[in-house]
Amino acid sequence: MAERPYIKVNITPKGERALRNGHPWVFADEITAISGGYENGDIVDVYSSKERYLGSGFINDNSKIRVRIVSRNANDRFDEAFWERRVRYAIEYRRTVMGNDFDNCRLIFGEADQFPGLTVDRFGDTLVTQTLSMGIERLKDVIFPSMVKVLREMSEDIRCIYERNDVAIRSKEGLSQGKGFYSWGDLETELGGHTEICENGIRYDVDYINGQKTGFFLDQKYNRLAAAKIAAGKKVLDCFTHTGSFGLNAAMGGAEKVVSVDISADAIALARENARRNGLEDKIDYVCADVFDLLTDMANKGEKGRYDMIILDPPAFTKSSATVKNAVRGYKEINLKAMKLLPRGGYLATCSCSHFMTDELFRKMLQDAAADADVSLRQIEARQQGPDHPILWNVPETDYLKFYIFQVV
Repeated sequence: MAERPYIKVNITPKGERALRNGHPWVFADEITAISGGYENGDIVDVYSSKERYLGSGFINDNSKIRVRIVSRNANDRFDEAFWERRVRYAIEYRRTVMGNDFDNCRLIFGEADQFPGLTVDRFGDTLVTQTLSMGIERLKDVIFPSMVKVLREMSEDIRCIYERNDVAIRSKEGLSQGKGFYSWGDLETELGGHTEICENGIRYDVDYINGQKTGFFLDQKYNRLAAAKIAAGKKVLDCFTHTGSFGLNAAMGGAEKVVSVDISADAIALARENARRNGLEDKIDYVCADVFDLLTDMANKGEKGRYDMIILDPPAFTKSSATVKNAVRGYKEINLKAMKLLPRGGYLATCSCSHFMTDELFRKMLQDAAADADVSLRQIEARQQGPDHPILWNVPETDYLKFYIFQVV
């Protein structure tokens, strides 16, 4: 192999096994030697203890994930052309798998697209980004213009890029927090921060400046459709509604009545406005309440059978392996109460969006809840995130969303 211009990092056999199995991270305690000086965010080459090339990636002393691999091809040179090819590959993949939904989808999904720490969501002519790694932060003036260029070549108009870097995890990379419009070329930088999208035939207002994450959760797009098919003609309780999406899909799908619940008054206000926007305000009632308390109160009042279908779409109850046991208890509590409240033959749609809550753990929790509720679960659908959030089988962190629909018998 020709001499390479990058600093060499040697790693332990344990680290080597992880890389050879396809995982893209090298942890700090797996590094045995570094051949020279570097700046955080630089590209380095990673070698085994026997001097075999394993890949190249961003190094950062601030992070426990010391190197994030971006390529395993020793012929790659990390110039602007390389990053434009990588951008094009990610975008063309979405155009293929999303079809008519290409205008509202996740364009870049971090490690799954070999852009470690980068999230890009597209809402029509607006791109919303989160940058969570030093290497990507240093390269965004190459990557972001490439995204606009590639999309415009496809006749897709892009009006602005908004950066949502107001997340605490950036501090673990030695990055400051902040948010604002990205300035480049003719991109606009003085907009109100709201845009309208249409998903599954439903129009939403997306607040990409102050909304959660990038402003809208795109990963449940097709799960909402699956739930809507079941909801036709039924009384539906939609829990943790956020922007109202599951409840709106149920109402649009022909539900007799929908009650949508969220603890956030701001979320309820936005969901109610989305219902009005779609002419569904007469089909959905909105309740600002803690879902745990609401389900408990319904059980205490003996309201079993009030709803034919209950939808549980909670936030991630765990964001680390250390809190998984507590999360299991939380998931079990809401699912157990929902199962007890549904009539025999009722329907339950339930999910978890934490990759630490594995599918195995989630299924075990559901089995335990069903046993305690003295019901059986007849599985109708088992689903995951949409294909714009691709799962790499050798990177378990990309496999995070579990979604099930059951009949309770």
